[in-house]
Amino acid sequence: MDLKPFIRESRAEFKKITWPTRKQVWYSTLVVIAVTLLLSAYLGILDLILTGVFSKILG
Repeated sequence: MDLKPFIRESRAEFKKITWPTRKQVWYSTLVVIAVTLLLSAYLGILDLILTGVFSKILG
């Protein structure tokens, strides 16, 4: 593949990109943080429960 057409086509594709606004990025970041905290709390509680169950079974 020749380099000039590749660069020209890449620039054309870059112009088609719609970048998120600062507000969209902020809300997306908050959603990711919230989901991460909820999932880690759920897994932590599940770990405590399963640790107790298995310690009673094996202990």
